[in-house]
Amino acid sequence: MEFNEIHLSSINQDNYFESRAFADESYSIIAPLAQLIGKYKSEEYILSGKTLTEEDNRRIEEELYYDFRNSYRYNPNLSEEENKHIYQEKYAKDIARTKEESMKEQVRNFYQLRSTLEAYEGIVFYASDGEHKFSNSDLTKKEQFESFDAYMLFEDYQQKLYPNEVKESQYLDYFTHEVNMLNPQTDVIYVGFKNSYLQQKISEWEKDKAAAQGFLNEWMVLLAGFILCFVYLIIVIGRTPFDKEEIHFHVIDKLYNDLNIVLIGCLTAMWIAMIVEVFPDMYMFFTVPIFIIGLLLILSLVKHIKNRTLFQHTLLYQLFKKLFIMVKHVFDSGSTGVKILLLIIGYPLVVAATFFMFPITMGVAAWLAMRKVKSFNRIKEGVEQIKNGDLHHRIEVDGKGEFNQLAENINRITDGLKKAVDSEIKSERLKTELITNVSHDIRTPLTSIITYVDLLKLENDPKMIEEYVDVLDQKSKRLKLLTDDLFEAAKASSGSIPVQLERIDIVSLLTQGIGEMDEKIEASSLDFKLAHPTEKVYVKADGKLLWRSIENLFSNIFKYALPTSRVYIGVEDVGNEILVTFKNISAYELNISVDELMERFKRGDESRSSQGSGLGLSIAESLIHIQNGKFLVQVDGDLFKVMIYLPRFPNE
Repeated sequence: MEFNEIHLSSINQDNYFESRAFADESYSIIAPLAQLIGKYKSEEYILSGKTLTEEDNRRIEEELYYDFRNSYRYNPNLSEEENKHIYQEKYAKDIARTKEESMKEQVRNFYQLRSTLEAYEGIVFYASDGEHKFSNSDLTKKEQFESFDAYMLFEDYQQKLYPNEVKESQYLDYFTHEVNMLNPQTDVIYVGFKNSYLQQKISEWEKDKAAAQGFLNEWMVLLAGFILCFVYLIIVIGRTPFDKEEIHFHVIDKLYNDLNIVLIGCLTAMWIAMIVEVFPDMYMFFTVPIFIIGLLLILSLVKHIKNRTLFQHTLLYQLFKKLFIMVKHVFDSGSTGVKILLLIIGYPLVVAATFFMFPITMGVAAWLAMRKVKSFNRIKEGVEQIKNGDLHHRIEVDGKGEFNQLAENINRITDGLKKAVDSEIKSERLKTELITNVSHDIRTPLTSIITYVDLLKLENDPKMIEEYVDVLDQKSKRLKLLTDDLFEAAKASSGSIPVQLERIDIVSLLTQGIGEMDEKIEASSLDFKLAHPTEKVYVKADGKLLWRSIENLFSNIFKYALPTSRVYIGVEDVGNEILVTFKNISAYELNISVDELMERFKRGDESRSSQGSGLGLSIAESLIHIQNGKFLVQVDGDLFKVMIYLPRFPNE
């Protein structure tokens, strides 16, 4: 039994019906039932659009309107109402499609909830809203459920729970709050627990409670021992039995105390990060060395506290001390003339130079001052406008002085802020789309795996079991492909892949690749045409990464090219670069832009019926970029064209 399955709260509970374990079991039944009768009801009800709330519709409208505002269809010369009218006309199909996708997602949730409930054994339930019913038995009356050793009845503003210990549970609201969202006049939920099921769960809970108590006792003993040992170390550290007054320092104690504290903080943060994010299952492997190093650093601080050098033995103290000594040495040197020489000589020179033309110099000074004041006010007003959000405002200051330079710097900062804001908005939109697409693509095989695992638990027919296992094998491989491609895309876009540039014969690489994929080419009925110069053509690239990019393009062609069509691959020498082009006719309508096509998890088929992850082009683009190349995509009707520019390697 793993400890992470045990609730420590069980130690203070005397009854299973008051425990968190019973609350979790009850919630796993009541929550799905409440959702089924309170929200989803049936597939027809969902597809009718009644489950989409005003908030859902508003969110869909806002997201699509945001896309409309950033598209060419938005006319800034028109009023907002006129633009909204155009939006309603142009995006009517998109709005309907998005709502339909949301309803289909709710249908999937509906059947997943039903599948989860049907897998329960030992718990009998009945739920109804007067029209739709969900049950795993023939029992439909409240009186029939009252015959169970434990039951929960929710009907007509009333909650009838048995045994009474359930009412005393501190987790009561946790597993009954879903019921409060139902209509008490029409909705009812009856749940009964069979005696055999309760006996098994009570036995498991008692074992968990005993294990938790034992674990807690062991940790209390270990903690007490650690505290005693730590206190003992604090008392004896730095002193020997023969010399109890002088503090003995070692090499580690030479580390400055402020750096020591920073290092302790870094070790603590690194330990927490390793446990939570990096290696949660190997925490003991990292905890021991980090704990030993941290303990040595803490004991070093204790030594300096005993020696009363905690503050003096810091890097900041030493730097300020040296600076103070240097300044004090200058003032104590007696060279007062050096300190005030410029002031004594400079001030009379300025007064003497302007004595006979004092009115003129004052006028010039006032005029120059007024110009500087105007420039300053212009900068101040511009900064105020920028502070209020007007990132398009530019500060114009005449002249070439400091204020002009300051205005230019502020304008550059404004330009940078505007670019950062635009980039952040686009990044947030891409993150949202990425999360949505990742969730959609990964949830599909994952939902199938969960469903078929549940079916496998209930199936006894060997043939059906074999079919289910085949489906699970396919879906698990699909899920692995998605996660592998996502991981590779992240590595490629971050530039963390090592690159070893060398001379590559690009024509030989393409010829060999076409030969290795001969079976796939025959199966797809595609006709590959390779055009290249007669002389050898070399590029400067990483062979493995370049082949991975080309392999992704081949894979993209096999998935989306029109069967029995031609695929043209060309190699051209364009000076300092070699251009490699791939052209094919798409089997699907390419009704999206190049930018959208290059985004993560975007596919050429909007139905997402293909088996790709949508990351092939993104991975290929990132891999070409880290090899100092360029990756361009062009779409002309159904013609899909990829152009790769790679640095040319001089022929020997």
